[in-house]
Amino acid sequence: MNITLHVWRQKDANDPGAMEVYTAKDVSADSSFLEMLDMVNEDLAQKGIDPIHFDHDCREGICGMCSLVINGVPHGPQAATTACQLHMRSFKDGDAIYIEPFRARAFPVLKDTIVDRTAFDRIMQAGGFISVNTGGAPDANAIPIPKTAADKAMDAAACIGCGACVAACKNGSAMLFVGAKVTQFANLPQGQSEKAARAKAMVAQMDLEGFGNCSNYSECEAVCPKEIKVEVIARMNREFLGATVKSSS
Repeated sequence: MNITLHVWRQKDANDPGAMEVYTAKDVSADSSFLEMLDMVNEDLAQKGIDPIHFDHDCREGICGMCSLVINGVPHGPQAATTACQLHMRSFKDGDAIYIEPFRARAFPVLKDTIVDRTAFDRIMQAGGFISVNTGGAPDANAIPIPKTAADKAMDAAACIGCGACVAACKNGSAMLFVGAKVTQFANLPQGQSEKAARAKAMVAQMDLEGFGNCSNYSECEAVCPKEIKVEVIARMNREFLGATVKSSS
């Protein structure tokens, strides 16, 4: 198939940027979206044109690096799929595809479609961990955990921190990401002793980074490649409110 690409090109955060048009010829329907971009970049390099810069690493839907907005949707048209797992069979011969970076105030553009998502790292550093020394690793069944709590923790832990939720939200909210991290630990006994401090610290850092607030439109859930549910935002709010009331009493 032959595809027309409209790609956002931007030298750095200070450059205004603009769309540029490229053609991807003889693209296999079985190739991934990133493999298609690799082929386009090979052609651009041979012509002496600066290749399209995009983030990628594992290409297995694990690392969360592939931050592309494809035809207006973070990660593209296929639900529960990262951009690296999206295949060209999702498109048709002659299609025009628009490729842009994740756009949010807290995700400044570094070059082309690559954005700086270290704000997520700083939120994790603020409290997204368990620092209690539990000694040696216990046997898997040594700590009894209700299955419902374990399932909720595992569902939240599936978050790969890609930032699609932020890119889809009109407010640039990171509440789905933060909610997933808070929920992950709040459901496990190991996370109980620090849960109040964790919720307060992570929410404070989220606000400091300039992310917006949730308006309950649920675009974040719709584009999440790991299908994190918006109920984690409610859990985060409960944890934060409880921690605030406890500290003020």
